[in-house]
Amino acid sequence: MQRKTMSTIKDELIDELQRRVEDKILEPTNAELLSKLIKNADSDNEAMMIAELGTTYKRTGLHFDKRLEKMTDDIHYFRKNNELSFHTDDNKPTHKLIIGDNYEALQNLLIQYKSKIDVIYIDPPYGKDSMGEFAKTNYQNAITRDNLLSMLYPRLKLAKMLLSDSGVFFCSIDDKNQAYVKCLFDEVMGESNFIATIIWERAYAPVNLKKHFSESHDYILCFAKKINDCVCNGLPRSTDANERYSNPDNDPRGVWTSSDLSVGPRIESKVYEITTPSGRKVMPPSGYCWRLDKATFEKYKSENKIWFGDEGNSVPRIKRFLSEVKQSITPMTIWKYSEVGHSQDATKILLSIFGGEAKFQYPKSVPLISRLVALYSKQDSVILDFFAGSGTTGHAVLELNRSEAKEGDLLNEKTPEGNRTFILCQLNEITDTTPNGIAYDVTSKRLKRIMTGECYDGTKDFEWIKKNKPYGGNLDVYEIDSVPNFAVKEEGKTPFDVIDETLYGQEKFETLKEKVDWVCQNFSNTQKKLEE
Repeated sequence: MQRKTMSTIKDELIDELQRRVEDKILEPTNAELLSKLIKNADSDNEAMMIAELGTTYKRTGLHFDKRLEKMTDDIHYFRKNNELSFHTDDNKPTHKLIIGDNYEALQNLLIQYKSKIDVIYIDPPYGKDSMGEFAKTNYQNAITRDNLLSMLYPRLKLAKMLLSDSGVFFCSIDDKNQAYVKCLFDEVMGESNFIATIIWERAYAPVNLKKHFSESHDYILCFAKKINDCVCNGLPRSTDANERYSNPDNDPRGVWTSSDLSVGPRIESKVYEITTPSGRKVMPPSGYCWRLDKATFEKYKSENKIWFGDEGNSVPRIKRFLSEVKQSITPMTIWKYSEVGHSQDATKILLSIFGGEAKFQYPKSVPLISRLVALYSKQDSVILDFFAGSGTTGHAVLELNRSEAKEGDLLNEKTPEGNRTFILCQLNEITDTTPNGIAYDVTSKRLKRIMTGECYDGTKDFEWIKKNKPYGGNLDVYEIDSVPNFAVKEEGKTPFDVIDETLYGQEKFETLKEKVDWVCQNFSNTQKKLEE
């Protein structure tokens, strides 16, 4: 089966080569040759390999031994798992869990979600012992960092294509690998699109068995797709901060607080006598002056922006109205566990959902991911995590949506729940604690329990539901399946038979020709398997 049009992935790879020429990273003649090879590649995956092998890392100085994905004639596609999917309320968002290799998942997501994801968060495996089947089957090499970087590189390239122009990419990483993964992100996302490195205090007590230092933090890299297009929402003001505002004089502009009118150092032009409404004469303290010149002070006074106290005889202060105050706070880069939780809290939440032993090691906290998503998302944003693990990102999105429903406060009327949707991708890796695989035994079950309040078998005997109200909503579970690319005569076995276009946001095609054209144009880039 051949595609009829040039892939958008090939176009973007060629555009990236041209940008590297403009940045003086790649020689024009080399770029010309690589562009020809990419144009003539048999598939998008082959084109990505050409770009990967032919591109030097002069921008950051990052070098690693790259290991490539192996091509195959099989097409990988979404197949719905009806047993794990559930719908509780058609008025609420429908989220997605994709079970399978995240490389194939990202390729399939590009068909529907190219440039439509607002926030991506990932917590990739940091070493070969935690990289699952990918490390075991593809990388017979003990150099853990090469494995990690080689695995991440093509996935980051695909993920970048999924991001909207205003989108932001977060990546958790440990101290050992932070510098190298940061360089990889610099390469893929562009150094100019780096926003910040957040330090998360993930532990609240030292491990005294450590010989030198007990690590208490992890890093979270933050990159924009296009830094000039993304907007940080900031952190919400605390209730305590807003409660400091009142309205003792019934000002129609609303609640306010006041600040000193005096300021230092002394500027003679701003030193003058003020007469209070009670007739008291007031001068600024020694070495100070008034914050406002005399003309501006008189203007503020006429506008009732100066407060002289309940009796009208106090030292004057400037009124600051809550309605004029920015309702968000610029975040800092050090996040304490007292604000966003720690890994021990995250483990306790998992235990309350599953009981017994912890089925997943080192989960991230729900408040941590909720804050990340809130900083750069809108109420209807799509959030992606393609290393979903226990499903914390899905949990965090549900919690954030709920937290935005308010009955009204000093400034705002009632606001509805957020309408964000999440897409989670998780390889169904089998471990000692997950005999059926992580996606089956942890990720899907966690989402089922916190969204519906019951297990897949209908039981409700877990601690979390005793203290929490289910979030509701709907979950579609897809699995990655494959079909040979070559024509198959047997009825019902061709790609045109087994691929369901409705799983990609398409209406059912009325004619076979429409279906054939759509499959040919979208699925040749999903042909690959891991090197064995």
